[in-house]
Amino acid sequence: MTGVGAAFNAAMVQMRTGLEPAQSLAQGTALIREAAAAGADYVLTPEVSNMMQLNREALFERLAEEDSDASLKAYSELARELNIHLHIGSLAILATPDRAANRSFLIGPDGGILASYDKIHMFDIDLGNGESYRESANYQPGETAVISDLPWGRLGLTICYDVRFPALYRALAEAGASFISVPAAFTKPTGEAHWHVLLRARAIENGCFVFAAAQGGLHENKRETYGHSLIIDPWGKVLAEGGIDPGFIMARIDPAEVGKARGKIPSLQHGRRFTLADPNAGPDYLHLVRSQT
Repeated sequence: MTGVGAAFNAAMVQMRTGLEPAQSLAQGTALIREAAAAGADYVLTPEVSNMMQLNREALFERLAEEDSDASLKAYSELARELNIHLHIGSLAILATPDRAANRSFLIGPDGGILASYDKIHMFDIDLGNGESYRESANYQPGETAVISDLPWGRLGLTICYDVRFPALYRALAEAGASFISVPAAFTKPTGEAHWHVLLRARAIENGCFVFAAAQGGLHENKRETYGHSLIIDPWGKVLAEGGIDPGFIMARIDPAEVGKARGKIPSLQHGRRFTLADPNAGPDYLHLVRSQT
């Protein structure tokens, strides 16, 4: 897509997803309707909008393939009814008999799926406070970055833990993304420490809007998420921020701000390839690095 689109209203729906897809669908649907009634043109929901299951057996009992997932069908119908671009941050979808996909769906106003993206980076961490997660035990990582056209500009799709890998965001920006989505289910400790600074950094270094719809509060599975859904402009300014509880935030988005920010600091044009010299690594090290660039 070329040119700069008109201004539009972007809304971030903040959820507290439960253990059952039907319950979570009811929650998400109500909040999306509220956002659309308030004038939202684009609505984003958080990561794993259909269920937050830590128990593998319970998860796989409830998983469905994309073509038969009841939540995806309902959200497609809702987008058509409300005549909005509805971006379901992600759903847990059955990918293989023993692996799920953490998959984001961008749905157009006609109810059709414009783009889907499987989360690339798996959240396999130990926080040191007793919290430990192994996303790769149940989910298979994606391998492809995805960008899609909206009426107002290009949107790059990412999910949660991806935000810690800036090369993905630079690639999306270099491919023309004016907006980047980061639906998330950040833990409370990592959110308190890193949520704002990581998202603002991704916006600033790429001169793009960042849309981050979050899970928030204490969930049925006893996991606590940080909340604080954010909309950030290309200069790093927070345009809207949520709290902990379910609800939505909204801001007016002017795509022209992307060009203004990138005009002031054209870092996307200034990137250069380089080699890394490490004298302690041996004579072949520099050649190896060079061969990969």
